[in-house]
Amino acid sequence: MALSCSPDAIATPTVFGAQILAFEANLVESYNATAYSLLYYGHPTVNVQNLDFCNVTVTYTHPDQNDTIHVETWLPIGNYNGRFQAVGGGGWVAGRYPPSYAAMNGAVGEGYATTTTDAGLVMQADYGPDSWALLSDGNPDLYSLNNFASVSLNDQAIISKSLIASFYGQPPDYSYWSGCSQGGRQGLMLAQRYPNAYDGIQANAPAIYWNQLFMASFWPQLLMGVMNYYPYACELDAITALAVEECDGLDGIVDGIIADDGACAFDPLSVVGTSFNCSDTGKDMAITKNAATLAKAAWTGPRTQQEKFMWYGINIGSQLTGSTTALTNDIGPVMTSCSNGTCKGVPLGLGEVWIKYWIESDPDWSYENMTRDEMESYFHAAIQRYDSIIGTSDPDLTAFHEAGGKILGYHGMNDQIIPVKSTEHYYDKVTEIIPTVDEFYRVFEVPGLLHCSGGSGGQPSNTFDALRAWVENGTVPEKLPHSYQDDNGDEQNRLLCPYPKMSKLKASGAARNGTYQSEDFECV
Repeated sequence: MALSCSPDAIATPTVFGAQILAFEANLVESYNATAYSLLYYGHPTVNVQNLDFCNVTVTYTHPDQNDTIHVETWLPIGNYNGRFQAVGGGGWVAGRYPPSYAAMNGAVGEGYATTTTDAGLVMQADYGPDSWALLSDGNPDLYSLNNFASVSLNDQAIISKSLIASFYGQPPDYSYWSGCSQGGRQGLMLAQRYPNAYDGIQANAPAIYWNQLFMASFWPQLLMGVMNYYPYACELDAITALAVEECDGLDGIVDGIIADDGACAFDPLSVVGTSFNCSDTGKDMAITKNAATLAKAAWTGPRTQQEKFMWYGINIGSQLTGSTTALTNDIGPVMTSCSNGTCKGVPLGLGEVWIKYWIESDPDWSYENMTRDEMESYFHAAIQRYDSIIGTSDPDLTAFHEAGGKILGYHGMNDQIIPVKSTEHYYDKVTEIIPTVDEFYRVFEVPGLLHCSGGSGGQPSNTFDALRAWVENGTVPEKLPHSYQDDNGDEQNRLLCPYPKMSKLKASGAARNGTYQSEDFECV
């Protein structure tokens, strides 16, 4: 059957509560692209050659909400595998931006119909929320936030499935969601609120517990201001190196990676006074108590002034600093920018932005000179006002489980933005409600992996295929082989295990020419 890429040949989707404003269909021929695993999360790199697909864009609104939302769906011609794979966004972006398109390249190249949505948000150059956060001073745009949080995600599934059914003459055999960070949060939100939208959800490094996460991400920057101490990156890097040196071998292998955070008892305050050479200044320096306090704060997480737990920190040894260059994963929560011997803090663009627009709702508000009292007040207010909208923390996945859905994801143990402990916390809460949680939901922790990609431990490229096998064949992902090139360019093989299990070197495990094989490890 010849497939016609024409608005006249494809039925216009209908979404209850929405009005279709425009419907476009364009044939893309002889398309070539490379989808690198770096952004095609959980997949191997895919080379796309001479591919034809129908690019359908549906524009719609929710009447009286003054929104304009676009859902873009690519329908492959010639290599369609009968399946649907929606891709997520990142940061403050729901999707329909370069990283989403990179993932769509891979999906369509592998034969999936694929889709992305912008949730009706106005894109800006740095992908921030400034252009859509406020209706006016003092008034957050709650319709846009609600679209961003959840509503547009269900709309996207309905619209794309309708297009697939019309274009191919039948609905997809299986439907999948795939994303990391914001995309991971979107995936878990779909499982929580729209349990019938997808059969399988790959939710990597999910930005769940949104309010706690965003407020906690600003914690080290707040302390820098309170202490009036803004360290050179080299000082924090020196502390990180000492942490890795102390805890590296706890998993039985010395490879520059802390793989057993729970057994690592390193205290940054124990290395105060240690000398090091600072690459930023070219001089010898000694680790200060202030810098050690900041490192400990980032790895421990925010605490009240009475030292009560507020939220989790990133794992010990995780990256604290970065290049401060926008749109790169080379960042950290204790970043500073230094010039002529003077340094200043560089926040991640998360917590302080959340306060600015959704708590203070004042575009002129500045985080500078914030007190710890104010921080605690903002922390409470964020959860109180917005948890029901975008918290993505509901652990009751009963409906998704009963619908037969499966969730699989990975989370880097060196994630410097979203603490892996927050995902562990969520998984534990789901387990309290559904003790047999591993029948439908598994998370694989990856030692050495930064946020979604990057770092020394390699990025998984087989998690999505494991999810698909679980959904379609009932193949339970008890463990996953993990191959990657280390910092020396050597091929390494490890084993990834589903939380709460972890990978340990067997007593019989032995390196061969400096490398191991996945069978040298076991899940314990």
